[in-house]
Amino acid sequence: MVKPVSGFSKKTKAEKIEWLSEAYLDNDPSATLVLKKYWNSDTALQKLHDDFIENTLSNYYLPFGIAPNFLINDRLYALPMVLEESSVVAAASNAAKFWLSRGGFKAEVIATHKNGQVHLNYKGAVKDLTSFFAEVKPKLIESISEIQRNMVKRGGGLIDITLVNATEKLEHYFQLHCTFETKDAMGANFINTCLEQIAHTFKTEAAGHDTFKAENTFPEVVLSILSNYTPECLVKAEVSCKVSELKQKQIDGKTFAEKFVRAIDIAKAEPRRAVTHNKGIMNGVDAVILATGNDFRAVEAGVHAYASKDGQYTSLTSATIEHDTFKFSIEIPLALGTVGGLTSLHPLVAFALQVLQKPSAKELMEICAVAGLAQNFAAVRSLVTTGIQEGHMKMHLMNILNQLQTTSEEKEQTVNHFKTHAVSHSAVVEFVNTLRTQ
Repeated sequence: MVKPVSGFSKKTKAEKIEWLSEAYLDNDPSATLVLKKYWNSDTALQKLHDDFIENTLSNYYLPFGIAPNFLINDRLYALPMVLEESSVVAAASNAAKFWLSRGGFKAEVIATHKNGQVHLNYKGAVKDLTSFFAEVKPKLIESISEIQRNMVKRGGGLIDITLVNATEKLEHYFQLHCTFETKDAMGANFINTCLEQIAHTFKTEAAGHDTFKAENTFPEVVLSILSNYTPECLVKAEVSCKVSELKQKQIDGKTFAEKFVRAIDIAKAEPRRAVTHNKGIMNGVDAVILATGNDFRAVEAGVHAYASKDGQYTSLTSATIEHDTFKFSIEIPLALGTVGGLTSLHPLVAFALQVLQKPSAKELMEICAVAGLAQNFAAVRSLVTTGIQEGHMKMHLMNILNQLQTTSEEKEQTVNHFKTHAVSHSAVVEFVNTLRTQ
């Protein structure tokens, strides 16, 4: 039976691996060898990776790919994409190529404000808290003057603080809602530092305030934290063309456009479809976010909350046919940064940003929104024409062949065979076994 380990974080990497091998791997040398295979031979670079998180044992590689030919606001981009799912980069590239000759993608940042809250309990009279807040607000702002000095120099900083009465949601619940501009930084650490100082100042001032002392009822700070729901940090991307330009191999432009719009309308109306629909969008968005060192978990949480903003989970994209013109667009919240965090530490992040021609945070928002729109176009186009599996399984074929440990000759024969046959795992296994029998 495995026993709890004490002081694990203080062990060396070798000691951590030795403990793990003894406790869970039956001292299997092949298991620990896998860890060492993924170490970087450049010791300085490996040390850098080791310091990103705690208790690091090795590196976990994901493919770094490029989707070229993205014309965004009349500027040509090649999009770096990091993910493990086959067919995503190919689909994005195909969508980019399709729209390249149709005017490309247009993108626009609508707003860039981020936010955080100091969450409060207060059981006294609302008018007393409101009066106190009006009195103390200038002191709250002044208390972070040093923290935000450099951010203000760059044109950012605290925008405003408002007192929110949220007692309809939860008894005795109030917020100090703080709005920030963080320019090219994602700004999470900056916002959280400001919020904690605001909370400290608020608490200190409240403790000495006569009204609260007389009633012996003080506002209590529960927690202070930024929000990853950023509907005021919004970007829109779109494409459009004449319906006739949408002609596909086996379907005319008008029919394709009508089926495409209907598919989007279904994703708007049916949450079960919308979830998968939006997951496909995030295939593109997350891949660029990972490549550029941004927080895809924060983005995912905020985007899916935004998809539910009207009370039902729905599609993030919209499609219409207006006067013989097809329009397809996306609007999503994206709180991103191009300075700070991994952007200044991870060499491949720096490389990705260089490939993107060193974008500002606003430009990166536009690029990521376009990646999501392109991915969604490619997916819905497949769904309303050939079906999603034909292209996906052919891209997945190489994964199956690698699982079967096929030789180069077997791979070549199998790929040629499945150019004209439907791909499934069982069909590939059967064909490879036939080759080996022969």
